Amino acid sequence: MSKIQAKVRVYHRYLGFFLAGIMSIYAISGTIMIFRTTNYFKIENNITKELKPNLPEGELGRALAIRNFKVTKETVDEITFAEGTYNKNTGVANYTVKQLPLVLQKLERLHKATTNSRLFYLNIFFGAALLFFSLSAFFMYVKTAKVLKKGILVAIGGLVFALLMVFI
Repeated sequence: MSKIQAKVRVYHRYLGFFLAGIMSIYAISGTIMIFRTTNYFKIENNITKELKPNLPEGELGRALAIRNFKVTKETVDEITFAEGTYNKNTGVANYTVKQLPLVLQKLERLHKATTNSRLFYLNIFFGAALLFFSLSAFFMYVKTAKVLKKGILVAIGGLVFALLMVFI
């Protein structure tokens, strides 16, 4: 075994132990993200918001930040929509939103992190570490070992499978 191979094995081992916790969090948050278009895991929150009186329908939807906002009924004094009501005279909107509990919201933000978020650095580190982790796995065996050759074939199979899933 070469010195480089021995060093890579050590880095691989300790990075693997370090990443175990981070990978667990990403696995949980990633699974939660699969259900983001459903109400699974979500709880109802009643919100009362004071807005300008007499807002038109379009502005009301934007002010409340409700996707697919749609008025179901409108009277002289009130606008009713799927999530609640808006009093035109007072400007008070009472509505219900379904949100993930706070802990799950925080976990979900891992996958939504952009360059404007401090989580951006964690995501960059995690991506680079996973890339190293996956490539360093090939240094765990002697070049002539059968298991390495089989491992390369399995890795190619995984790559092809992932590409098929993404593009088909």
